[in-house]
Amino acid sequence: MNLNLFDKYYFIGIGGIGMSALARYFHAKGYLICGYDKTPTKLTLELQNEGISVHYDEKHIPKEILKSEKHSLLIVYTPADSPENFQLAFFNSSKWILLKRSELLGLVTQNSYTIAVSGTHGKTTTSCLLAHILKSCQIDCTAFLGGISTNFNSNLILSKRGNIVVVEADEYDKSFLKLSPDVSIITSVDPDHLDIYNDEIDLRETFKLFASILKEDGLLLLNQSVDLEIESKANSKKMTYSATKRADNTAYNLKIENGIQKFDVNIKDLLPGQVFEYDLHDILLSLPGKHNVENALAAIVVASYLGAKPNNIKNAVSTFKGVKRRFELHSKGKHVYIDDYAHHPKELKATLQTTRKLFPSKKITAVFQPHLYSRTRDFAIEFGESLSLADEVLLLDIYPARELPIEGIDSKMLLQKIKNSNKHLLQKEKLIEELIHPKREVLLTLGAGDIDQFVEPLTKHYQNEVD
Repeated sequence: MNLNLFDKYYFIGIGGIGMSALARYFHAKGYLICGYDKTPTKLTLELQNEGISVHYDEKHIPKEILKSEKHSLLIVYTPADSPENFQLAFFNSSKWILLKRSELLGLVTQNSYTIAVSGTHGKTTTSCLLAHILKSCQIDCTAFLGGISTNFNSNLILSKRGNIVVVEADEYDKSFLKLSPDVSIITSVDPDHLDIYNDEIDLRETFKLFASILKEDGLLLLNQSVDLEIESKANSKKMTYSATKRADNTAYNLKIENGIQKFDVNIKDLLPGQVFEYDLHDILLSLPGKHNVENALAAIVVASYLGAKPNNIKNAVSTFKGVKRRFELHSKGKHVYIDDYAHHPKELKATLQTTRKLFPSKKITAVFQPHLYSRTRDFAIEFGESLSLADEVLLLDIYPARELPIEGIDSKMLLQKIKNSNKHLLQKEKLIEELIHPKREVLLTLGAGDIDQFVEPLTKHYQNEVD
């Protein structure tokens, strides 16, 4: 498909993190962009402030869209959109040109030097950090990110020159198979999205298929803990990385100083016909957790592979401010407040363990909003084990997203799986009142649904140390 034939783009679900990045991209290119979403959010309001038209009435189709020539307008949607959605049903029945978000992203990047960052955890932090390092090292790139980079305050970074694209490669709906990577990173492969995949084997086979679409002379970078039997393609290169195991690239001497992680790395830089190895010492990273050291290591390896100088990489890592809703510290004093996107048992476990290391003497309260009925059903036992690491657990109702309820699957069922006796169900409308009287010593809000709407009011209360 030739994207040059279109002069207008209409996004169904424009407030999604991936959709909004594409909307911003085409808006910056001068195209007419508008879209629909269910409710106003901080992100949709930002899009409107940037000059993109957004509306919230599902039964409304904007006049400028209805008057468009069908051949000049592209309708973009996601697999999260139900076929019964009025917007999607209308455009399907009227034979407009429709394209999935993943297909559009594949077309945008197909002629670029594409770095695809995949994995069931860690891909957003890794891709944001990699884009930040490249920009800081004067290696220009465009980046489509799965979160809001704090350094750039956006999920889109535009290149002024050059042809490098960093893209978060999403495994949901097997979207990442639409890409054509020159460099592929796989950070982790844990069971997830079992509403899409038949089982863990199906998921793992799809990641192997993703690895196989690497271009000739490409680089595949695997976390050493990812147990996938992947053979190197002819003329391509495969390397591993780890902060805990022997690997081609390693992080070592991990320590924490004044709340900042400090570590060394050993990097193998693949040059034509040879392997160039070097060590880089005393790298500073403001993000907590060993998993983030590994995310940083993956970004360092690729930046080095693309020609960034070691000391410039080191300086760039030290100035990385993180990603919105990825262990985002909003208050650190007598009362601590952290917000995190964690919505998978392994992510919850990592977040709670990291919090315990940072605040070993404080009582930790976790407020969790489960995301999807199917995920709650598939990992109920694992969720219970992870949440039991908190001193107090408050469970909100399940955020359904694209799903209809499943009989017997609710937060009450999940509550029974938590071994901690200090656990309660909580209605969203009572959350603020519950959490500010009294304030908790360490408060964590966790989940991928709409729990983020409480971040601003909770931050206001927790930053005010006068009770």
